[in-house]
Amino acid sequence: MSKMKMTRRTALLAGAATLATPALLKAQTPDTWDQAFPQTEPPIRDRPPTRRNTSSFQTQRWQDHFETLGKGAILADITSRAVHYWGPDGETYRLYPSSVPMTDELTRRGYTRIVRKRVGPDWTPTANMRKRDPSLPAYMPPGPGNPLGTHAMYLTWPAYLIHGTHDTRKIGRQSSSGCIGLYNPHIEELFNLAQIGTQVRLA
Repeated sequence: MSKMKMTRRTALLAGAATLATPALLKAQTPDTWDQAFPQTEPPIRDRPPTRRNTSSFQTQRWQDHFETLGKGAILADITSRAVHYWGPDGETYRLYPSSVPMTDELTRRGYTRIVRKRVGPDWTPTANMRKRDPSLPAYMPPGPGNPLGTHAMYLTWPAYLIHGTHDTRKIGRQSSSGCIGLYNPHIEELFNLAQIGTQVRLA
């Protein structure tokens, strides 16, 4: 009886292995390796960033933050480290991962608006920034080393911006001196969508 069970079990396992063999061979043939590991993909630095942290990335309603849409509205949600944009048409909506201020002391909350936009921003660290980090330059022109990235939108609050960053490690982290940072492809898109006068809430 024991021998018969073993023989039946062995036969079943052998049959399953036989059925699976074509699939395994197909998965391992050289002509499919390129599909699994493509050699022609662009470098990751040249591709739009993948949106992650989906547990925190929940869509929100502009009505919960603003009385009217007006020229559009931006919510910088510091807790979930995400930026929401609603267009004035009431249909356009975007959601981006962001960097947020390093500490509560550097965090400003409340309502403001976009008063100026600039492609290729230059950067002048504030006195407080240079006090915290004496190695900072007094001025930095636009370029790959500039911490404001490729685009910047200036708010009514002095020295507070929504801007890009060349250092993608900062996104999703508490890494700024008060500003809200986005991946460069995302700030470029938001820059083109948001008008001067767009209302902004940091919350």
